[in-house]
Amino acid sequence: MNIEVQRPYRHFKGKLYYVHSIVTNTETRETLVSYQALYPPYGMFVRSLDMFIEKIDENREDNITKQKYRFELYTGN
Repeated sequence: MNIEVQRPYRHFKGKLYYVHSIVTNTETRETLVSYQALYPPYGMFVRSLDMFIEKIDENREDNITKQKYRFELYTGN
């Protein structure tokens, strides 16, 4: 799965987030995704790339969007 920066993504629980950049932890060399909530209070977050793009169970009770991945590019649909 390819992550596009400066684009909105939808979390499987339905909220939207804006991906600012892909960054690297200087100590561990782990790749992280820097993103921001598109709802108040507009918090900023980082998450490992592996977790950001991980597959989730489409039948999870809290997967209200029925997504295949934790975050998916939001196209307005």
